[in-house]
Amino acid sequence: MIDTNLIHKALANPLRRDILAWLRAPVVAFPEGHVDLGRGVAVHAIQARSGLSQSTVSVHIAVLVEAGLLVSTRVGQWIFLSRNEEVIRTFAQQICLHL
Repeated sequence: MIDTNLIHKALANPLRRDILAWLRAPVVAFPEGHVDLGRGVAVHAIQARSGLSQSTVSVHIAVLVEAGLLVSTRVGQWIFLSRNEEVIRTFAQQICLHL
């Protein structure tokens, strides 16, 4: 079950929408090689691309994870993020049906 209110809140911020767009095509958005196709993109690469502080980006990422739009995977000291395509697809279908 998805929480559409949390998703709407998450999508209300332009940086969060940017992060989701970057993760849609991570090889294009992060050509420096910070992509692990099995796990996603390292958080530090997202922070570097945004140009914002680590703490600011962490707050935005936490909102996206809480809404279920991102999946966080820890590997050693690194945290990788990827899109939760199932939640995104379900949300988009609900928007089409109800709006």
